[in-house]
Amino acid sequence: MPVSNQSGTLQVNGQQIAYTLRGKGPPLLLLHGFPQTKEMWEEAAPALARHYTVVTADLRGYGASSKPEGVDAMSFRSMAADQLALMRALGFPRFHLAGHDRGGRTAHRLALDAPDAVASLTLMDIIPTHLLLDQLTQQVARAYYHWFFLAQPAPLPERMIGADPQAYFESCLLGWGGASLADFPPAALAAYRRAWADPACVHAMCNDYRAAIEVDFHDDARDLGRQVQCPALVLYGADGAMARAYDVAATWAPRLQDMTAQTVPGGHFFIDSAPAETAAALLAFLTPLPPISPA
Repeated sequence: MPVSNQSGTLQVNGQQIAYTLRGKGPPLLLLHGFPQTKEMWEEAAPALARHYTVVTADLRGYGASSKPEGVDAMSFRSMAADQLALMRALGFPRFHLAGHDRGGRTAHRLALDAPDAVASLTLMDIIPTHLLLDQLTQQVARAYYHWFFLAQPAPLPERMIGADPQAYFESCLLGWGGASLADFPPAALAAYRRAWADPACVHAMCNDYRAAIEVDFHDDARDLGRQVQCPALVLYGADGAMARAYDVAATWAPRLQDMTAQTVPGGHFFIDSAPAETAAALLAFLTPLPPISPA
């Protein structure tokens, strides 16, 4: 297993995927969500890296990863294929997997599409994509309006966000469960701001939400009868919008055969605001699991 830290990009699945690798032990891939980057994990990763080889990666379209053109290119299936290829390129054909927000949706898709690669699955502060869109409530529509704003045809949302991208994306960070800018580590916030200043990143993030409606909803509809078989943790913010609107664990129970669920203090962005608690919850879930068999 690798022991030294390394950062860079790898050409996999036709994309340049930015990643950071640190630690020693069984492999653990951590994925970020909207509107963030892999730097979201910088405060939580050191505690995890004492026990695991931790890989954090930018999803395609985000951060320092490549920005493919087209709505289909930003589907969760495409994002999942990138991350599977990345882990294989790093020498990890089987690994633990955790994702927050869009990273969680990517992780769920990866576990469905490549079950032999995923030793365990952690989904953070999401409900299933198909359920959210198919049974949309007024409460969720108000809280998650951005799903439908960002999904409008190009270039309408891109132009509107472009008038002041920092203000728009700050408003996203401050929604969905009581966060303040002080909850976000300065280095992570600086990385987010760099991404928000890139029009190609803004366009790709819009295409991510367009793909949720045009592609991912239909992919998930075809898999409604399937369950993820590996051990799964559903982790969500105690004060987040999803916890207020849903019994989060109940939304996942039909889709995860071996599920544990718990809350973490804070709202949607609890990984930024409560990194120690997030790492502790992950370690408590992962530590008792069987070792990952070598390739």
